[in-house]
Amino acid sequence: MSFKISVPESGHEFTVEENETILEAAIRQGIGLPYGCRNGACGKCAGEVISGETVCDTDNLRAAAKKEFEAGKTLFCQSCALSDIEIKVREIVKTSDIDIKTLPCRVEKMQLLTHDVMKLQLKLPETERLQFLAGQYLEILLKDGKRRAFSIANAPHDDDYIELHIRHVPDGHFGDYVFDGLKEKSLMRIEGPLGSYFLREDSDRPIILMGGGTGFAPLKGMLEHVFYTGLKRPVHLFCGVRAKKDLYMDDMVQQWLKQYKNLKYTAVLSEAEEQDNWQGETGLVHESVVRHYPDLSGYDVYLSGPPPMVKAGMDLFYKKGLPETQIYSDSFEYSDDALKAMGIQKPKPKMNE
Repeated sequence: MSFKISVPESGHEFTVEENETILEAAIRQGIGLPYGCRNGACGKCAGEVISGETVCDTDNLRAAAKKEFEAGKTLFCQSCALSDIEIKVREIVKTSDIDIKTLPCRVEKMQLLTHDVMKLQLKLPETERLQFLAGQYLEILLKDGKRRAFSIANAPHDDDYIELHIRHVPDGHFGDYVFDGLKEKSLMRIEGPLGSYFLREDSDRPIILMGGGTGFAPLKGMLEHVFYTGLKRPVHLFCGVRAKKDLYMDDMVQQWLKQYKNLKYTAVLSEAEEQDNWQGETGLVHESVVRHYPDLSGYDVYLSGPPPMVKAGMDLFYKKGLPETQIYSDSFEYSDDALKAMGIQKPKPKMNE
C-alpha cells in the first residue's frame, strides 16, 4: 500500500510506501526535504503534518530530535504515513538552503582505480549525514591550514560513505600523501557541501555530461541520482582522457548502458597509445561533443575537469548555439605547489590533487 504526500507550499507531491519513512521516500523521488543525520539524532528533518496520520518510531530519538518531537513537530526521518498526508517543511531547492558543515571523518576504504587515481570512501560519525546536491564538492581541511577541494562522486541518496576520486598530480603534496602515506582508518576533517555545480532537475531538455580525467567524479554522482530518481531525460556522457590506461570505471558505465535506455556513452582518447588498440573516438572530447551535436541550443550541458578543457568546451559550445543559461561547469584547478611544479605562478582557488 502506498500513500500520497503533498507539500502545498511548493506544490510538490510524492508517494511513500508502507513502512518507508517519509524522508526515505522524498530522497528516492528527488524531493529536497532537509536532514542532517537520517537516524533520529539531529532533528533537522522536523516539519508539520497539516492533515493525515503518521506514526513515529521514537526509540532512536536523541536529545535534539526529541526536543522537536516534544514540541509537536514530526520527524520525517523516523515517521511513516498511515494515510495520505499534507506536510509543511522547509524544502531544499538551492545550495544556499543546505547547511555547510565541518565534520570529522574516517578513511574507511582506499581503492586504486587507475595508475594515478585513488578512490577514497569516507565515513562520517554515526549521528551525522552530509546533505548535498548531486555534483557538489567538499574541502579536506589539512593540519597546516590549507584546504584541498574534491568533487563528491556518489549520489545524495547513497550517503553511508562519501566517495572521492583523487588524482596523483606530479609534485602535489596532498596527492603524494594519499598515494604514499595515507592509510585506511586515518582521520580527517572536511567542510561541505560547497559549489553551485549540481544537476538541475527543473528542466525537460536532454542532458550532455562532459568530463575530463577525474571530472568524471561529479558526473558519476549526477548519473546515479538520475537513475535512482527515475529521471527519463536522455543523457549522453562524454569522458575524455589521454590513453586507455587513464579511463576508469568504464566497466560500470558499460553496465549502466545495459540497464538504462536513456543513457548514451562516448569515451574519447586524446593520445591513444599503440598498445591500446583503440577502436573508439580520438581527439579532444569537446570536439567529439559537437560532432554528435552540431546544434546545442536545445540541451543542458555539464562540464567538469581540467581548466583548459572546460574553457575550450565553453568557447566552442557557445558558437554551436548553447545559451549561457544552459551550461554548468566545474573547473578543476591545481594547488599552489602543483602549479609551481608546472611552471605556473598564479594560484587558483579550486584544487584538484
